[in-house]
Amino acid sequence: MSDLRIVPVDLRHAQEFVDAHHRHHERPVGHKFSIGVAKGEQLVGVAIIGRPVSSVIQAEGFTLEVIRTATDGTRNANSMLYGAARRAAFALGYDRLITYTQDGESGASLRAAGYRVIAKRPPRKGWDTPSRPRVNKNDRVARTLWDTSADVEIERQP
Repeated sequence: MSDLRIVPVDLRHAQEFVDAHHRHHERPVGHKFSIGVAKGEQLVGVAIIGRPVSSVIQAEGFTLEVIRTATDGTRNANSMLYGAARRAAFALGYDRLITYTQDGESGASLRAAGYRVIAKRPPRKGWDTPSRPRVNKNDRVARTLWDTSADVEIERQP
């Protein structure tokens, strides 16, 4: 039996964990809620959940996005975070939770937590514009959009 457990974590501590452990993204600015996974007293992973980045999806009003997860590499921590994020979002009354993976990431943790691929996104040109200059090191990277809904049954492995 796993000695991992879901724990509450505030945004500041989640951001600090992302700073220390995420391999290619910086900390997000805000959130709706954050959760952690601990092994004993040690925090080994965090998930930060917020409004969808896409304004089109955001307009629906009943969707949240897993904006960031980060772990120290502890086995099954990421799957546990995605599953807990799913349960918490639905308990709060949202009916859909989305997230993205970058090209080359398997999505095994997402599949284990009941998410499914709904779209493959080609690399985007970037968010930088003359009126709002931005630097995003993750532009020009293909992404996969994952989704889980309140009405989706999770298949359990025997």
